[in-house]
Amino acid sequence: MLRARPEEVIDKLEESATGSSALTVERAADVLLQFANTSKLTLGVTEIANSLGLSKAAVHRILSSLKNKGIVEVDPESHRYALGPVAISLGLSYLSKSDVVAIASDELRTLSLETNETATLSVRRGFSRMYVHQVTPNREVLMSVQIGIPYPLHAGASSKAFLAFLPTEEMELYLKEPLDQVTSKTLTDPNDLRLSLEQIRLRGWDQSFGERLPGAGSIAAPVFDHRGLPVAVVSVCGPADRLALETDHCRSALLAATGRISSRLGGSRFT
Repeated sequence: MLRARPEEVIDKLEESATGSSALTVERAADVLLQFANTSKLTLGVTEIANSLGLSKAAVHRILSSLKNKGIVEVDPESHRYALGPVAISLGLSYLSKSDVVAIASDELRTLSLETNETATLSVRRGFSRMYVHQVTPNREVLMSVQIGIPYPLHAGASSKAFLAFLPTEEMELYLKEPLDQVTSKTLTDPNDLRLSLEQIRLRGWDQSFGERLPGAGSIAAPVFDHRGLPVAVVSVCGPADRLALETDHCRSALLAATGRISSRLGGSRFT
């Protein structure tokens, strides 16, 4: 009877272990991608399991491992999961090396000086967007945003400035998802949102008051790349009552800034 040499047995065991490890890594990556491809801020084990065709036990094991590394975190009351500080740190590390952040930095400083309000830069990740940079003015009362926190694409000017200029298929796919009522002023009816998005596309910018954060106002416009797609959004934001009086000046400065950033990325000004 032929017997396998010891080195052959070791090779087979290593191949089996490697294959199993690779599958585990792939499944963990699939779970993480669920957070990037949804407008929801949190996801439950059952939702993820049903979406990926995995058992709830398998998903729970993966989430537990990711939680131990700080990549996801869990709400102790709802038992739902969200991206954790390590995941956000990794994303910001990548974004800090991207052209749009580097190009926009000087423009944000200029925009904040011109408007005497906070200037922000947002990027999109799946069906959410997040602030990645801000410049605040030198004044006593100002607005400051949270960097790296995902927000849905239907709440607030910066979000809707993204959603309005996405390809129609992507926009409609988003509108089929349940839309959270972030504040009492958030639009959640798909038909109302379609009308609002059409107006944004026609004028090239959006303005909101209290849609994402009560008492806050924002004027936002997209930055386009060479394909004509929105790769970032710049906003001017501040207290709602004050920004309402500064709309024309802030909008003019904002559109000039986004036009210059778009040009440097091979895109064009909105016309």
